[in-house]
Amino acid sequence: MSTAEPRDGQVSSSERSTIAPLAEIVERDQVWSRMAAKHGVGNPVPPWKTSLDGMCDALDQSSCGTEVLSFIDRRNEEDSLSATVYANLPYPENRLLALAHSLVARGVIGEAELAERLAAVRTRLETGEADT
Repeated sequence: MSTAEPRDGQVSSSERSTIAPLAEIVERDQVWSRMAAKHGVGNPVPPWKTSLDGMCDALDQSSCGTEVLSFIDRRNEEDSLSATVYANLPYPENRLLALAHSLVARGVIGEAELAERLAAVRTRLETGEADT
């Protein structure tokens, strides 16, 4: 769990555009359709889509104490962020970034921890460790 302080309620407009690791992802414009074509992958569905669906389902069905993000809040924030901050991304990339954004804004994970985890994934992919 992150050391970031949890926040209650909706994601404020000031929080919507200030998450640096997510802004870097948008700037790189490495959406699945482009990356799949570059690497000769024919599957139109990103390999991480089932993990994203599972994470959303787990959050929606969470019955372990205080809800991190209710179904209604998650969907409302997803819709809002997908239509504004992440409007230039296709689905499901915009959904993935909207969820990450909501979790950072609520203090579930801090920006620094998110950046570290993203860097670790990138390193594994670039070194081929993800294939083993």
